[in-house]
This record gives sequence, structure tokens and C-alpha cells, in this order.
Amino acid sequence: MANWSDPRATAAPAATRAGVADAAFDAGLRSYMLSVYNYMASGVLLTGVVALLFAESGLAAQVFATPLRWLIVLAPLAFVMVLSFGINKLSTFAAQAMFWAFAGVMGLSMASLFLVYTGSSIAITFFSTATAFAALSLWGYTTKKDLSGFGTFL
Repeated sequence: MANWSDPRATAAPAATRAGVADAAFDAGLRSYMLSVYNYMASGVLLTGVVALLFAESGLAAQVFATPLRWLIVLAPLAFVMVLSFGINKLSTFAAQAMFWAFAGVMGLSMASLFLVYTGSSIAITFFSTATAFAALSLWGYTTKKDLSGFGTFL
């Protein structure tokens, strides 16, 4: 007589279980990576929109002509330090709020680029960098290669 509570009696063969576990891990990793990329893309979009609007409003030219420019230029550094030293102490909500605030402040800081360079040169640089990031990210994800060794070379 079979024991109805014995998990070995109804379990799939080991090869099938390993395949299901790998598929579940891959789906979980894909979902996690998608959420990370969505956060980062949204942050970069916010930074770009704030930079463009701040520069186009004419306010950036006025602010960067005063000593207040140092506050705007150095504020992202303060956010980086707070986030890096306090990330383990911050709640999830506080960390996300700091991220969005950092993206906005970074946009204010990067508005100076719109005052110096043309829009087409900024767009070309942005899209070439985004293409290189996407290609390397896709290559690292699909080949499962550790790309950290390229850090000193690049």
C-alpha cells in the first residue's frame, strides 16, 4: 500500500525537477533584472527630462552664473554618499525616495551640459552609450560571462 504523504511517491524524476528549478530560477532572475532595468531607465529618463527642462527654461544659465552652481554641482555627490553609507539602514521607501531625488538633482546638475554642447552632440553621445550598454548587458546576460575583468581595461 502506498503512503499518501510520501513526497517521493509523487515527485517527478530528478532530471525534470532540476529543469523546473532552473526554469523557475531563470524566470525569477529575468523578472528581477527587468525591474532593475526599469528603475534605472526611469531614473535616467527623469534625469534627462529635468536637465532639458531646467536648461531650456533659462533658469540654468542664471543659476550657473552665481555661486549657487556649486550647490547644484556637488549635491549629487552628497546623495551618493548618503546612499552608499546608509543603504543598509534606510527603509525601502526611503531608499527609493532618495533614488528619485538623486535622479532629479542629477538632472539639475547635468543641465550645464545643455548650456555648453549642442543637442545633437548630446543625443549622439547618449544613444551610442546606451547602445554599448545594451549590447554588453545582453552579451553578459546571455553568455553568463563575468564582465568584471574588463573593468580595468575599459
